[in-house]
Amino acid sequence: MIATTPLAEAGWNDQQRAFFQAQMSAWQKDEVVGVLLALFLGTFGAHHFYLRRVGLGILYLVFSFTGIPTVVSLVECFFMPGRVRQYNLALATYFAAQMGLVTQAVPVSAVVPAQGVVRTCSVCGSGILLEAKFCGRCGAKV
Repeated sequence: MIATTPLAEAGWNDQQRAFFQAQMSAWQKDEVVGVLLALFLGTFGAHHFYLRRVGLGILYLVFSFTGIPTVVSLVECFFMPGRVRQYNLALATYFAAQMGLVTQAVPVSAVVPAQGVVRTCSVCGSGILLEAKFCGRCGAKV
């Protein structure tokens, strides 16, 4: 599964598109793996470590003897596909910003409504999606 950028790739040349796809294929996460980790190893927080949420993973490890993380991870199985998609979208925005392709906000009319609306970062002014938790250019939390 190759992810695409949250913005249109129309202005990208072949080298930029190839670099972006290579980075995404190396770093993106798979929804099925996330669900299986939450189902079978959720007691130990493996699904949180998979999505680089180390703090939650350690919390699950600490309380794994109580059985509470087991119940919570069974419920989280249903939310893992959305969390993995959100992680991949943030990753795509980050890589596009690192390549200098997302430097300013795109007008709302140019964005497909299903893909989200782009806004500007208050620190550096680069374009970021509403679903993103951090700026891909400066790393500031939004």
